[in-house]
Amino acid sequence: MQALFFEHELHLVNTYPRPQLIPGEAVIEPNLIGICNTDVEIMRGYMGFRGVLGHEFVGTVVECDDTAWIGQRVVGEINAACRTCPVCLRGDVSHCPNRTTLGIYQRDGVMAEAFLLPIACLLPVPAAIPDEAAVFVEPLAAALEIIQQAHIRPTERLAVVGDGKLGSLIVQVLRLLGCDLTLVGRHPERWSLFQRQGIRCIHTDEITETGFDLVVDCTGQPGGLDTARRLVRPRGRMILKSTFHADTQLNLSMVVVDEVSLIGSRCGPFAPALRLLERGLIETAPLISGRFPLSEGLQAFEAAHGQLKILLEP
Repeated sequence: MQALFFEHELHLVNTYPRPQLIPGEAVIEPNLIGICNTDVEIMRGYMGFRGVLGHEFVGTVVECDDTAWIGQRVVGEINAACRTCPVCLRGDVSHCPNRTTLGIYQRDGVMAEAFLLPIACLLPVPAAIPDEAAVFVEPLAAALEIIQQAHIRPTERLAVVGDGKLGSLIVQVLRLLGCDLTLVGRHPERWSLFQRQGIRCIHTDEITETGFDLVVDCTGQPGGLDTARRLVRPRGRMILKSTFHADTQLNLSMVVVDEVSLIGSRCGPFAPALRLLERGLIETAPLISGRFPLSEGLQAFEAAHGQLKILLEP
């Protein structure tokens, strides 16, 4: 089958072996695939991954021991946990020490004509959600993880640093809380959606106000952490959503002096993400910058630099 395979560099392979059904898993054919910043960082060395890239998808189950799943349109959580270790048994499956992660760690991803994922990871997609919205469920769930982890009061002042793929979803989630919300970014051409939603937008080079109660960094750049640190008040909170292959020079001494709480945030809950999309509370269509067939995957990755969401169609 056709697949985008990464080993030191990205290759389009036309003879990649089709996955064979494993008990407890499903063979899924993707309808749409999203290119994520994490995919780009993997190509720069993040996680040392070798295999088929990709973890954002909406697809159709074509093979499964549980025949009730066959033909269903699904999305899927990316962490395939063992479900038997002490970490899993306490309900923390996304941090299972034995997990594989779709297209990121020891498991082939979705940028192929078919892939495998455990049945336990799958969620059916409501008919009201088109593929073009459902493909955003995984990053939208990651945005929801912020309010899963941190109790955010509606009277607090929030700032999101980064107006890229993930930041564009995070601000849409946080605006639902009724907080005083500011988006800090470098791409004014993307802001009309957020300004229409009542979100204040400020260019990174024009920051004048600080003292935010909670600041989220989702820039994917070391400099984003520094910007977030400048914005947060003493005894405020910083939520770190960025994963990137680089060192950072964040001044941890001043984090200690100002007693700033650092919260790492990764994957989030899929079912609430599906509900938000089904109810039309999150806009995704304006975030799509382009669509490419899987056969033009190399060109799609080139186009993804500096863009919002690029989609692949097998």
